[in-house]
Amino acid sequence: MLIVNTESIHGKQISEVLGLVEGSTVQSKHLGKDIAAGLKTLVGGELKGYSDMLNDARKMATERMVEEAQRMGADAVVNVRYSSSAIMQGAAEILVYGTAVRLAK
Repeated sequence: MLIVNTESIHGKQISEVLGLVEGSTVQSKHLGKDIAAGLKTLVGGELKGYSDMLNDARKMATERMVEEAQRMGADAVVNVRYSSSAIMQGAAEILVYGTAVRLAK
C-alpha cells in the first residue's frame, strides 16, 4: 500500500478514486508516567514517554486507515493528513485521513 501526502504519485496514474479513508486512536499514559512527565517539565527537555505514546498512536491510526483502504480494494492512499487533539489531561487523539485510490496497471 502506497501512502503519500501529495495528490498524485510520481510515475503512477490513478485509475479510480474510491473515497475517504481514516483511522484514529486515543492514547493515554498511566499515572506514574504522567507524574514523571510533569516533573520533567520543570527542568525542560523532551517528554520521551509522550513522544513514544504519540508515535505509537500515529502508527496505530495509520494501520487502521490502511486496513480500511484495503477493504475498499485500494492500491494507495493519497493526500494523507494527520491531526491531533487533546481529549483530556494526558490523553490525545490522533486522526489520519486520505483518499483511497486504485492505480492503473
